[in-house]
Amino acid sequence: MIRAVVFDVGECLVDESTEYGTWADWLGVPRHTFSAMFGAIIARGLDYRETFQVFQPGFDLAEQRQKRAEAGQPETFGEADLYSDVRPSLAKLRKQGLWVGIAGNQTVRAGGILRSLDLPNDMIATSDDWGVSKPDQGFFRRLVQEAPCAADEILYVGDRLDNDVMPAAAVGLPTALIRRGPWGTIQQGDPDADRIPTMRIDTLSELPGRVADFNAEVR
Repeated sequence: MIRAVVFDVGECLVDESTEYGTWADWLGVPRHTFSAMFGAIIARGLDYRETFQVFQPGFDLAEQRQKRAEAGQPETFGEADLYSDVRPSLAKLRKQGLWVGIAGNQTVRAGGILRSLDLPNDMIATSDDWGVSKPDQGFFRRLVQEAPCAADEILYVGDRLDNDVMPAAAVGLPTALIRRGPWGTIQQGDPDADRIPTMRIDTLSELPGRVADFNAEVR
């Protein structure tokens, strides 16, 4: 049975349009140009950070994050950047008695912002907190250590096959692949998008019902 549901952050809970738009501004690149190149990089199966190299060779993301903060323009997000289905879906899952976690590749700063949003959850953790980032399977092994149940009882929800679904499944977690955001759209035609996830969803609103149905079938 599924006893815990853990969510990725970017493009699962948070619409990152504003974040990447501000990076385009920082680089002095038109937002639509940055967005087009971002999509092209992802479609080629490359690391999204290669997008920055196109516009500024030698770009160091950590260094530039610090420079933005020093310039009073830190990366940020807020309530307006949450997808509309986030709060009600997390609340329904907890009402069903499920343990709800949030864990993704995020900075310490992003973790602080997430906690300030007071979402319905039992745990918030970031890759910076744990010192290991997806797709490293160590990230998901740490998640299993933090959750109050076994790996095969933890549903991990994410928008990416490569970073979320495949490494989580390799550690023994059931997974849900959500079709939204750049990766969710570009990777949706991949045969593995049907083969590997335990379930595929278009919105988080589907999750409470899908989890309830799954648990009813295995009882």
